[in-house]
Amino acid sequence: MKQSMGRRAWLGALAGLAAAPLTASKAKAKPAKPLPPITIYHLEGRRSERIVWLMEELGFPYELKFKRGDLAGSMALIREFSPVVPMAPTVKYGDQVLVESGAIIELILNRHAPGRLQPALDSRDYPDHLMWMHYAEGSLAARLFSDYRAWTAQPPKQRSRLVDSEAVVQFAENFLGQHPWFGGAAFSSADIMMMFPLNAATGLNLVEESQFSNVAAWKARIEARPAYQRMLAKARPDGMIGGLPRLPQHAPAGPRETPKAPG
Repeated sequence: MKQSMGRRAWLGALAGLAAAPLTASKAKAKPAKPLPPITIYHLEGRRSERIVWLMEELGFPYELKFKRGDLAGSMALIREFSPVVPMAPTVKYGDQVLVESGAIIELILNRHAPGRLQPALDSRDYPDHLMWMHYAEGSLAARLFSDYRAWTAQPPKQRSRLVDSEAVVQFAENFLGQHPWFGGAAFSSADIMMMFPLNAATGLNLVEESQFSNVAAWKARIEARPAYQRMLAKARPDGMIGGLPRLPQHAPAGPRETPKAPG
């Protein structure tokens, strides 16, 4: 009996040692770093809205620089500040100059808002969240604007045999049929990233808006968010200005044409 009790005590001690690093790890979780001064150089109706929206969701202070109703004037402010690669957003982060909205969002969240607007790293939702964070520009916006340029030059008469605007939007539509948000169960910064290209897809008539009911319902939930409304009031006070013209027509929706067999 004594030998059995001794073995139990020994096993209990081992279990305690095994658990200790986990407890210590939690205790040493890094707190949010102090936020340096943030200045957002902005063009109305462009990707820089993402950073304004992020800051409104987080309740963080920032300075917004643009000339209201004057895209050329706003771009001149950006060129003066960052002449080599003038683009929106350009963000002054302390004494550093940052571009690329996705990278700026991840930096601010990971350093200054840990645990907010993104799923836990070990959660099932995190891979989807991270994919949509990058899909927004790498696959969706890139395909949309490539098609827009091509279709402006020569209106399409049939769907492309390759991945096209309808396909990249359909992928998002399918996901939203199974999940309420691009972050999975909860709103996340992936939703902030996806709003701009999905607005472009329908707003520029690249795809048939009525075909994507899940995207439409998701947009309605986004537009009801108080932080989104605050962003619009500050970053787009006169509505959309200087937007690209809608295409007179888009490629026909539906199945692609099956290539004919040779011979």
